[in-house]
Amino acid sequence: MARTAVPGRLSWLVATVGETKEETATARTLALDVPGWPGHLAGQHVTARLTAADGYSAQRSYSVASASEPDRLELTVQRVADGEVSSYLDEEARTGDQFEVRGPIGGWFAWQPDDPRPLLLLAGGSGIVPLMSMIRTHEAVNSRAPLQLIYSARTPDDVIYARELSERARLSPVIVVTYLYTRLTRWRKTPAQVTPDREVSGAQKHGGLLSRHLTHPAEPAAASDLPPVRGYAGRLSADVLAKTAFPPGLSPAVYACGPSGFVEAASNLLVAAGYASGDIKTERFGPN
Repeated sequence: MARTAVPGRLSWLVATVGETKEETATARTLALDVPGWPGHLAGQHVTARLTAADGYSAQRSYSVASASEPDRLELTVQRVADGEVSSYLDEEARTGDQFEVRGPIGGWFAWQPDDPRPLLLLAGGSGIVPLMSMIRTHEAVNSRAPLQLIYSARTPDDVIYARELSERARLSPVIVVTYLYTRLTRWRKTPAQVTPDREVSGAQKHGGLLSRHLTHPAEPAAASDLPPVRGYAGRLSADVLAKTAFPPGLSPAVYACGPSGFVEAASNLLVAAGYASGDIKTERFGPN
């Protein structure tokens, strides 16, 4: 069982970089070997600390991307312009390099695998990272809880974990993924968003929804009622939420993570649509 911990009570642990994976042009996943790592809950984060030869150090917080499994820790880092820590982790860190981590941290924004409620996840940009930990944990424990992900990104090229998300949605009867492309007026599918056995020629457009299937239930009762992968050109709105999310009456567990503006907008839309505020958990980053 992972710990819900207060940072001051945790020790710094040495993390050795193992495998690395380029997720997008500006995001990279690091698989870390961390002796003594106590495990984590899906949604928790760590603090990473880099120390230079002259003793100067810098530290930043990063969500855990890996499933809630023992002896496994993965971080996905989105490079920030002029970022001291993110630039090193995203561009320079190589297999065998070491830095320090402290965690796991946080317990409120964490999904419990035994929660039977439908799971509604809303991600903005790199806010997908802790939600991906929930999705991976969902599969690792063989949860049958219906799961819907609404993921807002600038373009298809900016979608982190694109191929994995599409594959999970294609194979699972309970997972639906919806992409919102905020910098596009029209959507063109890329290989990462294609599910091979359900491919159709071109993207179909209907009422603003760009999808491989034209189904628009007003109140989907389960993930299986919807096509597994869909895309909108535009931002999260009340209309998009009504067409893509579990209805409030199902009382889903809701997790929203991303830039402050996205999370604020998502929270307001959810409450206005009738979702119980006590069922909505948020995590945000960036300027207020």
